[in-house]
Amino acid sequence: MTHETLGSNAEAGTSVGLVATQNVRLFDEERPLVLESGETLAPVDVAYETYGELNAERSNAIVFCHALTGDAHAAGHHGGPKTEGWWDSMIGPGKPVDTRRYFVVCSNLLGGCSGSTGPSSTDPATGKPYGLRFPHFSVRDLVEVQRALLRKLGVEKLYAGVGGSLGGMQILQWVLDHPGEMRNALLICASSRLTPENIAFSSVARNSIMRDVNFQNGDYYGTGREPDSGLAVARMLAHITYLSGEALETKFGRERRQAQEPSPTFGIDFQIESYLDHQGEKFLKRFDANTYLYLSRVMDYFDPFADENAVVEGLRQSSTRFLVVSFDTDWRFSTSHSLEIARVLERAGCDFVREEIASPWGHDSFLLPVPAYHQLVCDFLAGKH
Repeated sequence: MTHETLGSNAEAGTSVGLVATQNVRLFDEERPLVLESGETLAPVDVAYETYGELNAERSNAIVFCHALTGDAHAAGHHGGPKTEGWWDSMIGPGKPVDTRRYFVVCSNLLGGCSGSTGPSSTDPATGKPYGLRFPHFSVRDLVEVQRALLRKLGVEKLYAGVGGSLGGMQILQWVLDHPGEMRNALLICASSRLTPENIAFSSVARNSIMRDVNFQNGDYYGTGREPDSGLAVARMLAHITYLSGEALETKFGRERRQAQEPSPTFGIDFQIESYLDHQGEKFLKRFDANTYLYLSRVMDYFDPFADENAVVEGLRQSSTRFLVVSFDTDWRFSTSHSLEIARVLERAGCDFVREEIASPWGHDSFLLPVPAYHQLVCDFLAGKH
């Protein structure tokens, strides 16, 4: 199937099928990871998955960077229909990122809780989980760990880097720091600098975790008392910001759980309340509260254009093509964020395409099979823009 055929039928692709998450140690005591802060960290293990095959020229690799609560499992499944990867609609044979053509790599971020070294990992100095003793890190550090993984896999240059939200921030930092490594950069629902509103939402989410009576200053591991209430509320709050008002109205309206009018209570009565409660409870089964603290804080401090003149000069030497995508109903990372990125790219004379896509689903649109969006990604990777 050619890209032309795929372009008219992007949703007809198939799954990459059963996949397994792999683990690798990238840094150890003899060669520790040196963080941007100057602190060192070792050992550093990373969980990752790959899809497709690396070609003989090693020129077809695409890295996918996940968002705040993602992990290495981007595509395929782990043995059942409810174990599909978080971007399975995007990656696979015949899909916008066609694994018959590309070799795709996705890893769980440094600081993660799904197989990569993070706050829940054992601190070799104490034999206990790091907790809040885990060092703070930056988006630049996230990129350096992923670059180390790619070198381990024999990849020196990338055909493309793709990321949504925090993932897009990583791709942007990657191109700025290593302008010759990425041929195409796809920044989806991304930001070069969070607004005070964004920081405020994340602050409330972190406070809900840290003020939970079971947080225990981050040392809740193995105690049988974890900050589940705080983490669930953090997820509920964040989830609201990932959706649009239109999506909530369409899906839930003011529907009640019971048809008859019960007496008012402070329990779960409206369907939207039930949905958020379910999202919060489901989140507890797969995520760690300390990881949420660290990764959300990483986003707050991200500000790669702080010295804009230096950034522009650096970008003038870059041959990377950029696709900058936003969605019209995304109010968490609205189109204004993409416009700011595009403004700097334009000032530097970069080759870029910026598109706002119509979708009713808000920030979450980047994870969903929106036809115009998938068509755009497919065409951009094929060099049609």
